Amino acid sequence: MDKMLTRLEAMNARYEEISNMLINSPASLDARSYGKLSKEQASLQATVDAYHQLKDVMDKIEENKLLLSDHELREMAEMELEDLNQQKQKIIDHLEVLLIEKDPNDECNAIFEIKGAAGGDEGNIFAGDLFRMYTRYAEKKGFTYQVYNSVDGTAGGFSQIELIIKGKNAYSILKYESGSHRVQRVPVTESNGRLQTSTATV
Repeated sequence: MDKMLTRLEAMNARYEEISNMLINSPASLDARSYGKLSKEQASLQATVDAYHQLKDVMDKIEENKLLLSDHELREMAEMELEDLNQQKQKIIDHLEVLLIEKDPNDECNAIFEIKGAAGGDEGNIFAGDLFRMYTRYAEKKGFTYQVYNSVDGTAGGFSQIELIIKGKNAYSILKYESGSHRVQRVPVTESNGRLQTSTATV
């Protein structure tokens, strides 16, 4: 807990330093420096806000502890402390997530290469299904995409397709999609109704 508070205090000090620079010395900053500082400030905002919430709850806990010696107020103070300690734990849990080291590439665009793999023509069809799934998802998230290379499959889909998905945090959201994807279904190319396992790589 002490290590967390020390780290949070340092982040809060940095946030206040940046705020002071942006408010009091904007004329001394070029556009690039101003943008860089604004971006850093925005990245600290959620953590600093949670830190102030934690400090407020901790102060209230200390205030209520002082009331435990008052016989008339003891019961009320105990109830208040129970609620405050629950609030404190929720904020700490939230801060632990916020303090996880960020991947420097998280805010970047995502470059995709989708290839049909095992299953022949059906693998290529599955690659086409994955392409449509990812591009529709990108559109729902407000991202844009651009295909810069593709090789059509002979029975549909793609034997290979390459695209870039553009948008803030696109890489962060999509980076875990990399790998082999498998589908088991009656393929379009199968006339006997037998299940087939096909794969495509991302």
